[in-house]
Amino acid sequence: MALITKKPRGTEDVLPRDSYRWQFLENIFREEAAAYGYREIRTPVFEYTELFERGVGDTTDVVQKEMYTFTTKGGDSLTSPYN
Repeated sequence: MALITKKPRGTEDVLPRDSYRWQFLENIFREEAAAYGYREIRTPVFEYTELFERGVGDTTDVVQKEMYTFTTKGGDSLTSPYN
């Protein structure tokens, strides 16, 4: 079982001291993509399933029906609150 406070493998938090760099690059990418007819999409975020189960319980409708849960190749259970 993964620690709840440990970030999922392959993910990284962007903190305020670095977010301006990302915003600069994102604006360039957004403008270039728009010039070729592409539009923005937003993909769901995910966390370890245990984080949600601990907060609302694993038998509630919120966890069972309103969230998307999947298992990684490494056997970790991840959940997105945006089904």
